[in-house]
Amino acid sequence: MSILQDHANAEEAVRMEAYMKNRFSYYGIKAPVRKSLLKDIILQYTPTLTHDSVISIAKALYKKPQRELHYCAMELVDRFLKKKYNIGDIDFIEQLISTNSWWDSVDFIAKHILGKYLLQFPNQIHPVIEGFSNSDKMWLNRSAILFQLGYKDQTDYQLLCSLCEQHKSSNEFFIKKAIGWALREYSKVNPDAVVDFITNTKLKPLSEKEGLKRIRSS
Repeated sequence: MSILQDHANAEEAVRMEAYMKNRFSYYGIKAPVRKSLLKDIILQYTPTLTHDSVISIAKALYKKPQRELHYCAMELVDRFLKKKYNIGDIDFIEQLISTNSWWDSVDFIAKHILGKYLLQFPNQIHPVIEGFSNSDKMWLNRSAILFQLGYKDQTDYQLLCSLCEQHKSSNEFFIKKAIGWALREYSKVNPDAVVDFITNTKLKPLSEKEGLKRIRSS
């Protein structure tokens, strides 16, 4: 996507890279501009953006160092594969989560890609999430906890509780935060259930604080 390179901003790139702890290179393109540029590209190439071509493009973009290209890859997948996944795409989704992993990519993939894939194939929820939750890869664990973000009353609350129970002793910041976030999100649907779970479960203080944040502020 040379068009993104044409809009590079070196000064902004330095700020973005610092914010992300210098884990990735950036062109220095802010999100609204990047999304607008991607929209223009999509309009030009829409007829060629099939299921297989989108996956190929996403894999190619993920091999590039610039973080904006990773964002474009995720956004292409979400736009063109939503409700059109093949059951075997879970291997590709796992690859996305496990490659160039950091909270900004993993959180988008967990909610918008993994979550929607599993809505399309609900019989895959338990085998996929069990595998992710038992993985030695922390970002897969986080994805398992977060995939139901946005499910609202479709949330499998017992599954959410079991995942929180499994990981409640973790000292990993991103796991503690994920537990709290997932519980806080579900508190929009059933605050009493979340209060009951937190009251009767020995969570890390960060998880408890995050899980109760919405309830305490209401």
